Amino acid sequence: MTVLDWLLDSDPAIRWQALRDLAGAPADTVAAERARVATEGWGARLLSLRDPDGQWAGGACFPATGWSGEGGQPWTSTLPTLVLLRDLGLDPASTQARETVALVRENCRWEYDGSPFFDGEVEACINGRTVAVGAYFGVDVDGIVQRLLDDQLDDGGWNCWTEEGSTRSSFDSTINVLEGLLAHERAGGGSPQITAARRRGEEYLLERSLFRRRSTGDVVSPGYLAFSFPPRWHYDVLRALDYFRDAGGAPDERMAAAVALVRNRQQPDGTWMLENTHPGAVHFPLDDGDGRPSRWNTLRALRVLRWHEGSSG
Repeated sequence: MTVLDWLLDSDPAIRWQALRDLAGAPADTVAAERARVATEGWGARLLSLRDPDGQWAGGACFPATGWSGEGGQPWTSTLPTLVLLRDLGLDPASTQARETVALVRENCRWEYDGSPFFDGEVEACINGRTVAVGAYFGVDVDGIVQRLLDDQLDDGGWNCWTEEGSTRSSFDSTINVLEGLLAHERAGGGSPQITAARRRGEEYLLERSLFRRRSTGDVVSPGYLAFSFPPRWHYDVLRALDYFRDAGGAPDERMAAAVALVRNRQQPDGTWMLENTHPGAVHFPLDDGDGRPSRWNTLRALRVLRWHEGSSG
């Protein structure tokens, strides 16, 4: 069995992306496979776990039952679940998506201050993901986007602790905002100001080779070199490269070391391992655990390398 066969022998969420990004399948074949996300496999299973009011686990960022602070942040509430449904590729035009988004808009409120879900809150990493979700599912998130523009720091990135006075950006916060702004632009909400802000955020990462301190060249965090899925709010090199691939254009020479890191992690059988799973309660696992071959990491790594080598050749 080839690696592509292995990816296609999987959930519809993996299959449709492998067909699109690796197999060059016709658009109608990709669309038909993508449509199955709402009714089969992981996507259908997540939708079946939704509360009657449209939320998951009764809360926006945290389960209604609360979190003691131990055992890792739970990933079963509304925001991480909607982000995952976006990652799976749930069709925004599907009945299931439209119903869910309408209920979330009506019933979900942030733990921070009780604001409606699609009004966002104060943390950039939360607001970035909310913009990505809202833009993907066709919701007006212009108010959150303006807050993100206002919160961009002088070094070009973002930090979730801006409210507490932080003036230095975070890789984690920045990648969440970049993904959100890109999704917003793709949904028709672009403007020269938004594009300029996104380019400044990209420069923040590129100036640091996607994983190094600008001042010393040291690796910022060992976790940035380990590839997890789902990434949650956390940054890693594969997530950043997949963002740049999605954004399009020619690869920047400053990402060469990051690309080499991805290439060197490929196993002899052609796969990539799951690494650094972020602790916390989940609805159900999507891979077989750390240290085992990961379809998600393999799919993303292969399409990153295909983009980089195709654009650089």
